[in-house]
Amino acid sequence: MTNTGNTGNTDRGDRGDRTDVRISLIGGTRLEGEEIHARTLTASLVGGADIDLTDVDIPDGAELRITKLSLIGGVSLRVRPDVRVVVTGIRLGGVSDDGPTREGGPTVHVAAWGLLGGVSVHRD
Repeated sequence: MTNTGNTGNTDRGDRGDRTDVRISLIGGTRLEGEEIHARTLTASLVGGADIDLTDVDIPDGAELRITKLSLIGGVSLRVRPDVRVVVTGIRLGGVSDDGPTREGGPTVHVAAWGLLGGVSVHRD
């Protein structure tokens, strides 16, 4: 697995302009807590992404962007009940999310691109 990205202004601890990249040929990716940045890209030939955002403090109106590229492998996303999730991309497998659509709250954009694998959103 490879982790690269633009570190931005580390003097202020500002990670808003950083894109975190995770690459794996075979096998999934697990992201949680402090590993999450404003923009995250995870790519694999075969393997899903397990992403837990329940402990991440996302301010109202803020957006996180997660991009998942894989031939085979979906996304399992865990968020707080007040987080709005927007899913885009092309994949066979569909989307499972019965979450809120409240305006003004935090938003997570998931762009999932692949052959097989859906996106499943769990709320804790």
